[in-house]
Parts: sequence; C-alpha cells; structure tokens
Amino acid sequence: MKNETITQLWKRKSIRSFTQKDITPEEKQEILLAAMQAPSAGNQQLYTILDITSDRIKEELVITCDHQPMIAKAKMVLIFCADCKKWYDGFRYAGAGPRKPGAGDLMLAVCDAMIAAQNAVVAAESMGIGSCYIGDIMENCERQRELLNLPEYVFPVGMVIFGYPTQQQISRRKPERADLSYVVHENGYRELSEEELQAMWEPRSQDKTYVKWMRAFCERKYNSDFSKEMTRSVEEYLKQFGES
Repeated sequence: MKNETITQLWKRKSIRSFTQKDITPEEKQEILLAAMQAPSAGNQQLYTILDITSDRIKEELVITCDHQPMIAKAKMVLIFCADCKKWYDGFRYAGAGPRKPGAGDLMLAVCDAMIAAQNAVVAAESMGIGSCYIGDIMENCERQRELLNLPEYVFPVGMVIFGYPTQQQISRRKPERADLSYVVHENGYRELSEEELQAMWEPRSQDKTYVKWMRAFCERKYNSDFSKEMTRSVEEYLKQFGES
C-alpha cells in the first residue's frame, strides 16, 4: 500500500525545464534544512553544500558540466561536496594527531553527501519543486577547483538543480525502471547471465533491436568523451587521498 511519501517517490522524475517562478527564500531554507536531517556516519555530516547564487558561476558551470544550459536557467543550484577537510582540520587544531584522509574516508563522505542530496530532492518534490542531478560536476576538476575554491580533501560529488517544472515536464512520462528481480539479490551478489541482462534492458530498446540499442548506448554514455573526462578528473581528485 502506497502512502503519500511513496507515491511521490514513484512520481518523481528528473526535471530539465523550469518555469520563471522563483523558489522563495523560505522554500530554499526548508530544502536545505531537510538535507541536513539526512542520516550521516557518526553524525559527522561529512559534506559541505555550495549554494550557487552567482549568475557568472552558473554560466561557467554550464560550460564545465558538458554544456548544459538548464544549469543557468535553474532557480536553485546546489553542489554537494564530500568534505574530509573540516574534521581533519578540527582534529589538527585540537592536537589530536590525525592521519591524512584516505580513500575510505572519501567514500564515507561521498555517501553522506549523496544521502543529504536525496533528502533535498525529496523535500523539494513534496513542495512541487522539480530537480535534476548533474553528475558532470565531477568533470574538469582543475577548472571546478578554481571556480568553486575547492581545497584539498573536498570533492564535488554531485550537483542538483531545482525549479518549478513546466507543464511539458510534468506530463512527460517517467522512464521505466528495471524489474525488481534483477536488482535485488538475496543474501549475496548473483552474477546475471547474458540472457538475464538482455531481459532486464531490452524493454528500453523500444523500436531498435537490443544489440543495436546497447551498442549505441555504450557509445553515447560509457565510451563518450565526457565519461572519459569524468574518469580522468575523479582519478585526479583521488590523488590527494592516496597517502594516509
């Protein structure tokens, strides 16, 4: 039985076109406070949220995040950073003798940041405000570091843009998700067979054959230039976490 929250989760979809209606300061405050109510490892809140209000920075983000104009048109832009710096600095200032942050610390902070981001998305949805995740914030790390003043041990793991959706976006059909049987494995990981993988993804191929669709998707996403740049950038960010 679906309650109101579950119904909203089923209805929620990425919104990439917004009306001119502004998000009020009170609505923004509620979304940010909801984000901070998210579960957090040891209640450390291993994240920092960048509230991007500068039109200049938004226009730069359009370029650095794979040329997506909707970023500049959004009424609210939040960047969720995995932040291993502030606790490390706090430990140092207290004379606790901390080791340098490592990959495990980063992964924990990434989890914290993205859980907070999803809380913000769910809160916005409950208010009729649409949202879209922009993973491309992980690209072009040299430019992002300069643009956002990102210090060592801070990694921009996700950006979310918000705004009131246009009627076209409201009416647009939400993409189907994979069947539960392929995603949920009982008691341990089970490698899916070739036939199972095809059965899972074939409904998405629509008017194309499965193989033709899969090859095109691989080129458009996995083998794309932006995907290669994201991998390079993440590897560059990870260098600062290489020695503990």
